[in-house]
Amino acid sequence: MRNNKEHLGSIPHQFLGRLVATLVIGAVLCGGCVHTVPTISFDEFMALQREDAPPDSQPAPASPRATKARVDRNLGPYRAGPGDVLSVTLSGLDVAVVSPVSALVHSDGAITLPLAGDIMVEGKTLEEIENTVRDAFVPSVVRDLVARVVVEEYDTTHVIVHGAVAAPGMVMLPRHQRNLLYAVLSAGGVSSEASGMVGLKRIRRGDETVVVNLTNPVELEAALALDPLESGDIIAVESAFPNTIFVGGLVNAPAPQSYPPGIEVSFLQALASAGGLRTDIHPKNGLLIRRMSDDRDVRVKLDLERLADGEDENFMLASGDILWVPETNATKFQDFCNRTFFFRAGVSVTYDPIQFENTRRALNQSSDSNSLFSNSVNDALRFGLQNAFFPPVVTP
Repeated sequence: MRNNKEHLGSIPHQFLGRLVATLVIGAVLCGGCVHTVPTISFDEFMALQREDAPPDSQPAPASPRATKARVDRNLGPYRAGPGDVLSVTLSGLDVAVVSPVSALVHSDGAITLPLAGDIMVEGKTLEEIENTVRDAFVPSVVRDLVARVVVEEYDTTHVIVHGAVAAPGMVMLPRHQRNLLYAVLSAGGVSSEASGMVGLKRIRRGDETVVVNLTNPVELEAALALDPLESGDIIAVESAFPNTIFVGGLVNAPAPQSYPPGIEVSFLQALASAGGLRTDIHPKNGLLIRRMSDDRDVRVKLDLERLADGEDENFMLASGDILWVPETNATKFQDFCNRTFFFRAGVSVTYDPIQFENTRRALNQSSDSNSLFSNSVNDALRFGLQNAFFPPVVTP
């Protein structure tokens, strides 16, 4: 059985002839049919990205002074209202200590106390109610007394909170906490998947819908200035879009890369996380596929050498981006040579005919529009074969 290993020193002409024939065959196989995929240049992509950037959402309130007053009121102390139950205790110099009286705030905003009758308390703080009760008794009923008022039971509003919160479901909000912030907190707060966007649907107001970004201070202020929530309102806490980047092709560790929401990753960082480019071949170009805001996919041709050298901007990737380092005819031919010839210290070479045939078939099934005969041969020689026949000169 004939040995498939032929030493360069013993049969130089036969080996060199086969080598030249292999180079010619490999380059011809790289020709094939041309299939063009529409791409845009890197500069065109950067311009398109600037145009596609969403404007900063910072709605200015119509009346900043009025908005501030409403926020202060909504985040301030408790103020009584219909449905609340107050516990009122009276004590004075000329009367015995009176047992606490439970007083319901009626729909007209008043409570009823013995001897004093109806006392208006709606919209007042506990301190203000104590002063009002005192004024109702002094001096018409008693010469002096001390009034103490506490909330025995709050009237509650029931709203539904769902989405990216820790405990979705129906929550009960007391009168002084009927806003988006307290509703989300009552549902356990946002989860790690939350994007910060919150939607409010008021079913008692013709399905009125409001969407705010709670991570934006201006929008948060506007949300706190909204009218109090009502029973039946629905609050949806939006989940962030999965922050995943897909890296594949001629890299050492092709795989999806997932990051926490809000984390930005640059092109070079994603490439490093994929283990970098393969070193046994010499890929020059990359391909970025991005879904734009109008649901259109754009394909961007990347110059890997210019990006690595800093000549092109190390741009930030977006969630859902596909970063691909594709095979070209040049890289296929380099891989073909690497798989077919194995050099040893510049004195011998191993030729594998089985691998040669497998590579020929793989090359015959695909082609690349950017390949020419001379480029394929030159790249292969420069990257692989020239190192075997012409080793680099090391200067002391």
